[in-house]
Amino acid sequence: MRKTTLLGAGLAFTLLFSPFQHAFAAETKGELRQVDLVAHRGASGYAPENTVAAFDKAVEMKADYIEIDVQRSKDGKLVIIHDTKVDRTTDGTGYIKDLSFDQIRSLDAGSWKGEQFKGEKIPTFDEILDRYHGKIGILIELKSPELYPGIEEMVAQELKERNLDKPQNEKIIIQSFNFESMKKTNSLLPKVPIGVLTSNKVDTTEQALKEFATYADYFNPSYGIVTEELVNLVHEKGLKIQSWTVRSHEAADFLLKMKVDGIITDYPDYVDPR
Repeated sequence: MRKTTLLGAGLAFTLLFSPFQHAFAAETKGELRQVDLVAHRGASGYAPENTVAAFDKAVEMKADYIEIDVQRSKDGKLVIIHDTKVDRTTDGTGYIKDLSFDQIRSLDAGSWKGEQFKGEKIPTFDEILDRYHGKIGILIELKSPELYPGIEEMVAQELKERNLDKPQNEKIIIQSFNFESMKKTNSLLPKVPIGVLTSNKVDTTEQALKEFATYADYFNPSYGIVTEELVNLVHEKGLKIQSWTVRSHEAADFLLKMKVDGIITDYPDYVDPR
C-alpha cells in the first residue's frame, strides 16, 4: 500500500484545521490558489540563504514552508548549508565533512549577501527545528547524503525527539536527489512525507513514477521539465508535485498554470504578493 493512501485522511483533517490552510484558499487574481508556497533556503532572494535571516524573512512573507539543506560536520553535528563546501556562502574554505562544528560556526555566512547581514552564522538542524516548527512548515533536504553515512538515522532521531515524526503534529517533508536515501528515510519515518528531487527527464516516465510512489509522496522536479502531461501523470500515481527553483514572475506564473501542488522559490512574493 502506498504511503499516500495511509496519510490521506489524517492529512486532510490537518489541512482543514491547520494554520497553513491559507495555502489552499489564498486568492490570486480572483481565483483560488491551491498551491503550497515554499521559501527556497528561506526567502533567499532577500537574505543570505540557509540563515536565520532568510528563514525569518520567509515567515514574515507568509510562506507555507521553508526549505533547508542538511549536512554534517566532521565531528557529527547536523548543519544547514547548501553546498558541500563553505566557499561560496561564507568567508571560509573547505568541505563541510572536513570541518569541525566550531570551525563552521566561526564563519560569516551573511556578508556575501550584504553588510547588513554581517555575522549571520550557519545554523544547526536542531536550532531550526526548535525555532520554526509550529510557525511554518519545514521541507528538509538531505544534501549529498552519500557523503554522510547514517545521516538519515540522525535526522530521524532529531524529529522523533520533538514528536515531529507524526504527520498530525507539524508540517514536515523530507526530500533528496538520492533515491536510496529516501527509501531508507521512509523506512525510518513511515509517517513523514517523502519527496524525490530530479532534473532528469528519465525520471518522469510512468514506470519511474510508479516506483517512486512505492515510498514517496512528492515528486519534485526542476520547472524546466514540468509539463501539463507530467503533472497529470504524477497525480495519477497518487503523488503531489512541487517544482523548483522559481526566480522570475514568468516561472511562477507558468507553474501556477500547470497546477502544481507547491512552488519552491527564492522570492515568495513572486508566487503570492501578500
